[in-house]
Amino acid sequence: MAEQEQQTQNTGRSAAKLAGLAVLMFGFAFALVPLYDVFCDITGINGKTSDVAATESNQVDFSRTVTVEFVAYINPGLGWDFVPEVKKLTVHPGETRTIAYRATNNTSINSIGQAVPSVTPGLAAQYLNKIECFCFNRQPLEAGKDAELPLVFYVDPELPEDISTLTLAYTLFSAKTEPVTQ
Repeated sequence: MAEQEQQTQNTGRSAAKLAGLAVLMFGFAFALVPLYDVFCDITGINGKTSDVAATESNQVDFSRTVTVEFVAYINPGLGWDFVPEVKKLTVHPGETRTIAYRATNNTSINSIGQAVPSVTPGLAAQYLNKIECFCFNRQPLEAGKDAELPLVFYVDPELPEDISTLTLAYTLFSAKTEPVTQ
């Protein structure tokens, strides 16, 4: 009898430990995203660009050039085409440049897209300054229409010397759809 009671207590303790471990694992998983964001902000490797317009640079470093590559991705199901009009550009740090992306709504409904930028390598994100960007606002586009989406930017002259190429990628997501009114 005592042995059976001991076994029951051991089983209860094991169940309590497993339940506690499950709660700790859930808490850790829940906290992982904010912890990752903090880590990336501290180290500067997150690739996120600022969502606030920069002011134009007043200093250009003509002694070096940086290659900026432009990439576009579309979230599945949006029904748009989305491409940069220029795939690659060589710039002097501090030099203000303007390019555009072209968006086409291939569906029969009016819709709204939102572009989310990222920069590779992640450390370079803090040195890419957008003066004007379609990513600052949602982009409404009528059914079957297209639009030119401008981007005015410069690469900060403080960009580390070992970074000679950076890639600016936009992923276009559906922000809202609405039926076509006749």
